[in-house]
Amino acid sequence: MFLEATKRRNPKMIETAIQLHQQGTVLPDTYILDLDMIEANAKQMLEVAKQHQVELFYMTKQIGRNPLVAKKLAELGMSHAVVVDFKEALVMMENGLPIGNVGHLVQVPQHLLEKIMIYGAKYITVYSMEMLVSIQKIAKKLGKKQAVLLKMVGEDDQLYPGQYGGFLLEEVAQHFPAMKACDFVEIKGITSFPCFLYQADTHELEATHNVKTIQQAKALFSEAGFNLAELNVPSATCSRTIPFIQSFGGTQGEPGHALTGTTPMHALTDLPEKPAMAYISEISHTFKGQSYLYGGGYYRRGHLENVLIDNQGTRTLGKVAPFADENIDYYLEVDGEQPVGATAIMAFRTQIFVTRSEVAVVSGIQSGKPKVEGIYDSQGKFLRR
Repeated sequence: MFLEATKRRNPKMIETAIQLHQQGTVLPDTYILDLDMIEANAKQMLEVAKQHQVELFYMTKQIGRNPLVAKKLAELGMSHAVVVDFKEALVMMENGLPIGNVGHLVQVPQHLLEKIMIYGAKYITVYSMEMLVSIQKIAKKLGKKQAVLLKMVGEDDQLYPGQYGGFLLEEVAQHFPAMKACDFVEIKGITSFPCFLYQADTHELEATHNVKTIQQAKALFSEAGFNLAELNVPSATCSRTIPFIQSFGGTQGEPGHALTGTTPMHALTDLPEKPAMAYISEISHTFKGQSYLYGGGYYRRGHLENVLIDNQGTRTLGKVAPFADENIDYYLEVDGEQPVGATAIMAFRTQIFVTRSEVAVVSGIQSGKPKVEGIYDSQGKFLRR
């Protein structure tokens, strides 16, 4: 999906990835993260966000919850993480990284809630009165107020399977008295997901109906006397969409794929963020005229199609066969007979945290002095250098 863009816009990363594999520094089924380019992408977004008064929380699930990258982002000024689930929250906590938003896609389990609140989260996203009451009880016990965002859902909103939940717009008013009674909870804002989606026919990221819902919800809460300062407008946050966030009244965005230049729009349009991630594998064997490379990092929504094969400097392009969702990606099939041991380079939309891949964070690629800062597993655990 991103191979051509990566070859054109970040050829140094491809050269480095091939070199690292052929030296034996990294094994097949490894994602290379170009730390220089990730930092450049973050700086670009931070500048645009500053101009439009939008706060950015960085997301790390796409890059394997990587704490080294997270620390670099925090140093640049993107100070807080948005964590996709409670396990990612624990990774940030173990590494002393500030949490900006927890609970958005996955609610915090009851027996972990107090630990997270003691550590500190700028916001907890809440789906239900039950969760709000739990936060109220713990906050009262701790003697501190906790700011929350409420996830709102309208009748015509876009929701992904596996992510259902939230307050229904047409029913939320009945909870206002109970919400006001939670005196140790500050309801600071409204959120939803996804607020932007890529439209293939227009080649643009466009607002979903969810944006209308959160705008309506904010007005409803304001009429009831709630002072909501925040409108969290996530999905596909990048330099292109940050002005849109402001135009809709949004105050918060959550860049994830844009950090590596891999939102769907980046595949077809040269946006300011450049590609900063590549996937390395190796041709394992041939069988009945086809070749097979080591898998482990396949993501079924990644639109993986093209592969660059490098056999000690001789390069060819190949096609990766479609892979059935019900099978385990022990190997991926490549057309034709390729040299066994050759390096395979791919670039596609992924979510490293759901793979079994390793992640090599490499600095100095853009200056011609690459250095492997660390190799991690897909959950952000340091393995080796």
